[in-house]
Amino acid sequence: MSLPETTTEDRFLDGRLKILQPAKGFRAAIDSVVLPAAVSVANGARVLDVGAGVGVSALCLLAREPRLEVSALEADEALAALARENAARNGLALDVQCRDLFAGAGESAFDQVMTNPPYLDPARAQAPPNAAKARAQVEGAGLEAWIAACLAHLKPNGVLTCIHRADRLGDLLSILATRAGDIAIFPLWSRAGAAARRVVVRARAGSKAPARLLAGLALHGEAERYTPEAEAVLRHGAAIDLDA
Repeated sequence: MSLPETTTEDRFLDGRLKILQPAKGFRAAIDSVVLPAAVSVANGARVLDVGAGVGVSALCLLAREPRLEVSALEADEALAALARENAARNGLALDVQCRDLFAGAGESAFDQVMTNPPYLDPARAQAPPNAAKARAQVEGAGLEAWIAACLAHLKPNGVLTCIHRADRLGDLLSILATRAGDIAIFPLWSRAGAAARRVVVRARAGSKAPARLLAGLALHGEAERYTPEAEAVLRHGAAIDLDA
């Protein structure tokens, strides 16, 4: 599969990663860096990035811990081709799987799954005019089907980590209620005192342990600059501790 004709080279983790992305369509940003920061690598793991796009989240995770075994699942052939190219350009070993998340059960052998699902409800939002961007942002099969398919790729007691809009937290918790426990909720505040726009949610399949609401992370401080804590994650690849 050939790469898209028009791409840009963008830098993540303060330039450590050089990433090709389509010039038009969905483009990775803060969410794609925060998500892998919330994935624990303490004991080593097989990790699957679902809806991986051009591989930013998977490669950010490998940049922090290159010894992990990381796979990227992406249904769009052009994006999957870019993910392979980006892994090669950055000297990181990433297994890119180009297939539909809902086509068959897939491999249920991952210790962890991370995902940044499409976040627009088609019944309540207008799809972007760009077709590729619409596929990345607008739910197709629905959030419940997406989360269920992610959980199906996990080993028993495996961990799902996702990032989503804060106004969909209730939907996420409802979906996970009968499927997982030990849920950690980590809000992302645009700045101190402002409403959270994103949440990171981590859950353990089959667990009955109670949920925990964590302090979260304020992204911006004075003059719209990143806070030192956000700088550590977004520029230096620091991990987010969801066990604190």
